[in-house]
Amino acid sequence: MTAVDISSLQTEGRNPRTADIDSLPTEEVVTRMHHEDLVAAQAVEPCISVISQAIDAISPKVRRGGRVIYMGAGTSGRLGVLDASEIPPTYSAPPTQFVGLIAGGDYAIRNPIEGAEDIPEKGKEALEELKLDPELDTVVGIASSGRTPYVLGGLAYAKSIGCTTAGIACASPSEMETSGNVDYMITPITGPEVVTGSTRMKAGTATKMVLNMISTGVMIRIGKTCGNLMVDVKVSNLKLRARSRRILRTICGDTFYVINDDKSVSSSPQTIPNDTTGDLLIDRTIAACDESVKLAIVVSKTGLSPAEAKLELTTAEGVLDRVLKEHAKC
Repeated sequence: MTAVDISSLQTEGRNPRTADIDSLPTEEVVTRMHHEDLVAAQAVEPCISVISQAIDAISPKVRRGGRVIYMGAGTSGRLGVLDASEIPPTYSAPPTQFVGLIAGGDYAIRNPIEGAEDIPEKGKEALEELKLDPELDTVVGIASSGRTPYVLGGLAYAKSIGCTTAGIACASPSEMETSGNVDYMITPITGPEVVTGSTRMKAGTATKMVLNMISTGVMIRIGKTCGNLMVDVKVSNLKLRARSRRILRTICGDTFYVINDDKSVSSSPQTIPNDTTGDLLIDRTIAACDESVKLAIVVSKTGLSPAEAKLELTTAEGVLDRVLKEHAKC
């Protein structure tokens, strides 16, 4: 294997602000860590424009059924898997809409398989298994160093077949940046780590922030929120059921249409008490709408049947605000 010199990377430098960290009182150790974390957040700000461009390029593809594939190794791969795995429960998205690939496969999520990242062909093979659609799918390569062979191989393959590509690295210049295989290069320069080379720290924090922005931004653009409310939340536990009730009450107020015992919609709006009785009425409405909070909101605000409300949401490309504004005109 050819030796690689990574000593010049910003992420591999020695941080002069933490050189004596092992001799400090614990509170000072934590204070310096915190100050360095603030640097990570600041490093993302210069990237806002390109992150926005990436979101605007990805969103129309996702709306048409496209996928976003994150790929990385080690911490970078785990962060991609984490972000992808949180989209289905948060936004009722299909589990295949955001996909996290990590060098070494799922076993590497909990166990280090360091050599797995060094083979470019493995990145290509992982993407080939997904049978990418160049018209719809986007590949996002994640590598703090910007040089991970697994990621570079995947990006090269994705670009060669015409997919939209994005890259996240915390070093510049980098092989990822200069490869010509990345349409949207996102480079938060976080500098040397608290513990030299431990990129799970500042680089990982900045990467997590960027991934949050990409996935959340795409979900907002395709209508998964109404204002800042998570209207496409999946009602899968007690906490999310309580949140769903609050969302309905926030958007619909105290008076709205409900589903009757016979599953018909009430002929006129009803006052919903802010108690257990009201909660049961809301739960019944959500249940009649296939546990879709968004659908239940349309029914509750308009008096449409669940089937009629679903048709209107489909016509509005799933954007709740469009449906509500259209009915407000009536």
